[in-house]
Amino acid sequence: MDKTIASSPHLAFARPDAAPGALSARVAASLLAAVGDVAFILAADGRILDVAVSQGDLANHGFAGWVGERWMDTMTVESRPKAAEMLAAAGRPEPARWRQVTHPAAGGDVPVRYLVMSLGTPDRLVAIGRDLRGAAATQQRLLQTQQALERDYIRLRQAETRYRMLFDMASDAILVVDAGSRRIREANPAALRLLDAAADTLVGAPVSTIVDPHDRDDLVAHLGAAEAADDVAPVALRLNDRAVDVRIDAKLFRQARSPSLIVRIEAVEPVVGARRHEATLGDVVERMPDSFVLVDRDLVVLTANAAFVELTEMPSIERLIGARLGAWLGRPGIDLELIVAQLREHGSVRNVATILRGAAGAQAEIEVSGVVAPMGGSECFGFTIRHVGRRLRQVPLVAHDTPRSVEQLTELVGRMSLKEIVRESTDLIERLCIEAALAYTSDNRASAAEVLGVSRQSLYSKLHRHGLGNLVSGDG
Repeated sequence: MDKTIASSPHLAFARPDAAPGALSARVAASLLAAVGDVAFILAADGRILDVAVSQGDLANHGFAGWVGERWMDTMTVESRPKAAEMLAAAGRPEPARWRQVTHPAAGGDVPVRYLVMSLGTPDRLVAIGRDLRGAAATQQRLLQTQQALERDYIRLRQAETRYRMLFDMASDAILVVDAGSRRIREANPAALRLLDAAADTLVGAPVSTIVDPHDRDDLVAHLGAAEAADDVAPVALRLNDRAVDVRIDAKLFRQARSPSLIVRIEAVEPVVGARRHEATLGDVVERMPDSFVLVDRDLVVLTANAAFVELTEMPSIERLIGARLGAWLGRPGIDLELIVAQLREHGSVRNVATILRGAAGAQAEIEVSGVVAPMGGSECFGFTIRHVGRRLRQVPLVAHDTPRSVEQLTELVGRMSLKEIVRESTDLIERLCIEAALAYTSDNRASAAEVLGVSRQSLYSKLHRHGLGNLVSGDG
């Protein structure tokens, strides 16, 4: 019995005594109309003699108005060969089979699945159709759902890949511990290096075995506290069989409805020596005879040593912090702007000669060296300042030129008119001032022109007239 059902696609009624008797035409028509969503009574040549529509939406698409038309003409060109095959097979003894065709309609194509069979006479056929739009919509939703699942699966795989890369590349030692059994489920390479263990020996082991036996109760207590609260402070412990102090921090999370703990292990490096050196460096800067001052990018004083406080004639470092460096350093609007421009261009400056004005009115000749350093997301400037007033008075900057030039001028008396001698002395003073400005700005022509208060073109003209064009390295 089972073999017969499995091998045959159709199974006829097996009890003749239970079969219905002769049906009236009205009952037969009602039965055919109820079997499908639409039923066509067809002539032998395929003309539509009558139609019954039980699906109201099909009537709105014009199915009820096709009486008198050829059934194949109501279909798309691609579907008509199927309709011809169904009409030809209707008179054959083998069972008919369902075929899907498409009807063009004003609201869009309508797919219908038909079964064509004879009504007992060669000139009458019936085509029973079932509307497939609902099934097509269901298939479309199924396809969209499958595509959404596929996209979610791809995103999940990508997220898992990113998690795995971050987990493996993290510099912190991280363990994933099962909250119920307290056994290690995963360990990243940093944890394997810190614990000096292989993955096959660490994964699956109780997490308490990583610390010294005397600290295991503290670790268990910390893990329990991490399950109960989110703001548990890290605990300092010692690793098992190793003289390494670590700081352990645990957080609870859930994965697949199973609670787990992510445990971060941070080695506590000895910093006593580093702190001692840092303190020593601070003491040296504070006691050094040269002044030191640290300012931010807006030239606001952040800190300074005692020598700078003394040089500025301020009563305390607290009165300096927050003030602008330009209140003391350089001639207003000239020196400090040039120094900062050189710092930002080259990263450092060396031995720039300028002045420092004290709060009580004293003025000192100084040399400034500076450097740019990063500070958070910005930058800061550090300056060392050396008082050179006495040294500059002992060795004048142009002492080797002036006497010889004055002697040359006095020898001109009697040889040239006073007007010509004055012109020569004016040229000499102009030349000396230009040489001094170039020396002061480290041979930067643009800065020298700004210091002298002349335009660059005027300075270039004077350089050429005095034959100083080869004494500078560039325009800066």
